[in-house]
Amino acid sequence: MTDIATKFTGPVFTPDDPGYAEEIAGFQTAYTHRPAYVVGAQHGQDVRAAVEFAARRGLPVAVQATGHGLSVAIEGGVLITTKRMDSITVNPQGRTARIGAGVRAGALVEAAARYGLAPLNGSSPSVGVVGYVLGGGLGLLAREFGYAADHVRRIELVTADGRMRSLGPDDELFGAVLGSGGNFGVVTALELDLVPVAEIYGGQLVFDAPLVDAALEAWRSWTETVPSALTSTIAVVTYPDIAPVPQSLRGRHVASIRIAFDGPDEEGQRWVAPLRRIGSRLREDLRTMSYAESHTIHSDPPFPHAYAATNALLSELTPRGLSALRAVTAPGGSVDAVIDIRHLGAALRHGGPASIDHRDAEYVVRVITGPGEGDAAPEGLAMVREALAPWTIGHSLAFLYGAGGAADEGQTAAGYSPETYRWLAAAKAEYDPRNMFRANRNIVPAA
Repeated sequence: MTDIATKFTGPVFTPDDPGYAEEIAGFQTAYTHRPAYVVGAQHGQDVRAAVEFAARRGLPVAVQATGHGLSVAIEGGVLITTKRMDSITVNPQGRTARIGAGVRAGALVEAAARYGLAPLNGSSPSVGVVGYVLGGGLGLLAREFGYAADHVRRIELVTADGRMRSLGPDDELFGAVLGSGGNFGVVTALELDLVPVAEIYGGQLVFDAPLVDAALEAWRSWTETVPSALTSTIAVVTYPDIAPVPQSLRGRHVASIRIAFDGPDEEGQRWVAPLRRIGSRLREDLRTMSYAESHTIHSDPPFPHAYAATNALLSELTPRGLSALRAVTAPGGSVDAVIDIRHLGAALRHGGPASIDHRDAEYVVRVITGPGEGDAAPEGLAMVREALAPWTIGHSLAFLYGAGGAADEGQTAAGYSPETYRWLAAAKAEYDPRNMFRANRNIVPAA
């Protein structure tokens, strides 16, 4: 180990070393990388040295900042952990931020908020920004601003040949990296756009079991009327009867409508008025809040846990589609899952540099369950996909969690149009011909 460790500024671990288990642990507890070597990168040169080390030995490379999106775990090989690369530099005049590979969303939100700015972050403050953006980045204000990946200014990347590259929109590899989830190398830093949002109107309206179906249909029809400045989701969940859950929700089957509106309180109140007519709420916390409080809108679980998930991008959401979904996921049905439906459209339809397809989808249905056996997909996920098949135009690779056994080329290709996938496969053959970066929903190098 000594000769290997001297190549790096950050710590290096092998399976027998103290600290190995802590270093590989992530937010996802059902699946864990089991690398032969772990490099705790401090900066880009550590990343470069780790990639060169792996290339000389023909080893695969995986990357982990927080482990939220871990889907395909490696056995052996090299894991580069980037959590120590957490620098943030905000340029308030240019409305940009330069972030290191290990920065979490909450830290970036706080740094930008000091200048009345906001990143295009998602619902969880503990998610790594780079992994989120490489998956596309479907944010809290996605209908107004589009995908976060389309708002990247510059990418710093180490490719399979050990080169450190600085990529801008004029570089072919720039668009391939954005939206492909780490298939082309290890990103060491990003320069991102920030938006001038200091406050939003948002929160949740939570309805008890007798009103779940009414809430689903009311939300569905309501989304056909709202402006692009309003992004919303509806989640249907049966809460466990455990202490982290608020007392009023424990053990209940509920529908939770989550609102993020970039506009004044009085206008927000007008837009949500039809939702209040659904009926009495178990809980409501809609209000004008600082953007730094935006993580409270979804209140994602802050603690590591085990999960798997699939999703379907829908051309439309019809009453028949909701009935088909409820037939397999309602209490007493075949699938015990959290259902999360997100309203898309508006700015998400616009083209951009990122390799993101199916931009014409109007909704994405996410289905989150407990993990299957080993790396197999839980049986219920296929049932949900089948129920939604008549309206499905594809899926988002960023919302496929766990179930690495199902991560074949067909599943990856379904995340893109045939033309885009052929282009990505050709780019993969040029920049990573030995498929070193395959611990993901993998793009197979073209023959």
